[in-house]
Amino acid sequence: MQMSYDMVGSQLIVKLSGELDHHTSESLRNKIDQHYSAHNLSNIIFDLTDLKFMDSSGIGLIMGRYKMCKERNGSVSIVSTSPYINRILKMSGIYKIIKVFSTLDDAIKG
Repeated sequence: MQMSYDMVGSQLIVKLSGELDHHTSESLRNKIDQHYSAHNLSNIIFDLTDLKFMDSSGIGLIMGRYKMCKERNGSVSIVSTSPYINRILKMSGIYKIIKVFSTLDDAIKG
């Protein structure tokens, strides 16, 4: 699992690649939360375009950040083009509460 950060305005962009599972989700959560709080940000965009696998712990990671952003009147967005990842997101119900975009530019524009 690899993760990189970028910031655009009050948005933290988290790019994930590889596999997001129970082995990696806890350390990612800590790193994301630390970066988000340290820079006093409002929104998080998860760029999942290079993610190959995600299990329920990945859904939990996203939902936890969704709750954290809501507490700051912010939002979470997802960028995904993988049919596999999109299917998991849809089955989890995330589509009902989090916007999913096909490009990072679209997600940044909101």
